[in-house]
Amino acid sequence: MDFIDWRKSPEKVTLQETQGSANKYHGRRYRDYIEEQIREAEERGAFANLPGYGKPLQLEDNVYAGDRAMGYNLLKSNGFAPPEVELIKEIRTERERIDEKIAQLVRRRTLLRSRRLPLFSSTKRMFNHTIEQTAKEYEATLHELNRKILTLNLIVPTAMHQQLLDVEQLVQQFRSACPHL
Repeated sequence: MDFIDWRKSPEKVTLQETQGSANKYHGRRYRDYIEEQIREAEERGAFANLPGYGKPLQLEDNVYAGDRAMGYNLLKSNGFAPPEVELIKEIRTERERIDEKIAQLVRRRTLLRSRRLPLFSSTKRMFNHTIEQTAKEYEATLHELNRKILTLNLIVPTAMHQQLLDVEQLVQQFRSACPHL
């Protein structure tokens, strides 16, 4: 036996059926209809003259900044970065600078050793003095970098921590890579 809902009158049933057929989205989802309208507008070129067309989005909202969002926005708009980012950049550039200086000294030593004529004793003394001065500067710079890394590790979350440099080992590697003449 079929269930018949006697609460609905035949007029209501026919009214609901007619409203459904009058709907222009009938048979399609509303989302499909909107996407079709957007595609047609793109084909007509309706979006081609909008400001910022073809440029990357400028998303200023940083959901992770929390209370610091306004401060970060001020720093960014004036060409600065948060202190921890500035410190990371400073550590990286200082390390690259000292490594490049050592590489130049090693290249200079290789060049001096490849000469056909024997070196003058004054040239040897000057180069050996340069090695000693560079070793002292390298050690002092590494200690300074370790100080900055410790400061950074106190500021940033654990995921951004950097390893401390082994000063004695790095100085020993420098001395073995560039011994006295």
